[in-house]
Amino acid sequence: MILFLAGTSDARALALTIKEAGYNILTTVVTENAGKEMQRVGLDVYVGRLTHLDFVNMIQEQDFKAVVDASHPFAEEASKNALLSAKEAGIPYIRYERESQSYQHPKITLVENYEQAATVAAERKGIIMLTTGSKTLETFTRKLLNQPETRVIARMLPRKDNMEKCEKLGFPQKDIVAIQGPFTKEFNSALYKQYGVTTMITKESGKAGSVDEKLEAALELGIETIMIQRPKIQYGNAFSDFHSVLSHMEEIIK
Repeated sequence: MILFLAGTSDARALALTIKEAGYNILTTVVTENAGKEMQRVGLDVYVGRLTHLDFVNMIQEQDFKAVVDASHPFAEEASKNALLSAKEAGIPYIRYERESQSYQHPKITLVENYEQAATVAAERKGIIMLTTGSKTLETFTRKLLNQPETRVIARMLPRKDNMEKCEKLGFPQKDIVAIQGPFTKEFNSALYKQYGVTTMITKESGKAGSVDEKLEAALELGIETIMIQRPKIQYGNAFSDFHSVLSHMEEIIK
């Protein structure tokens, strides 16, 4: 049995590929919606956030032979928990991650983390659109909300918990764009124009994360972009294509 960390469309495709190759697999996701998507394509799924101890117990109880981590490039805590748990259990850990891209442009500012992104945005002021999700919203609201000459537009998934978080943080309803992608360059462009965006904040999530469409629309409109680079984690066995993942699994799983 393979324990598989999922949650993105390419991760779902990889999980299906592994299952079709003849492996028994249990996928894990954080949200109910993601769980339904897994079930819809015939994959067994566990829904919920897993701590380090949860991973250890699950591996021991169900006798998993390997952990395949195909979680989002920015799901840093989940990856670290899975990596450590696999090491403690003495089973192989395999990381699949979307291929990273390189961005160099006068309108793009690369930063190392969310705090740094919020600091740079605070210095610029203007109309700032967040396309970084709800998880780190508090980091941005702490530095940007209610600041002079600054308006923050937050684009996020239309989930109840996201709306509750916005309310708790005092985020104005008129500045919330609750919608699910992926979006075309044209859609992004229309959204930027609608709000008069001067700075867009995004993450280096890879081509599968629709970063290109957000970025191209922003650059065409002359909008400044703050790009958060991926967390630097020493995964060990890391691959960016399905074939390499399967080949490595064949080598190490007997």
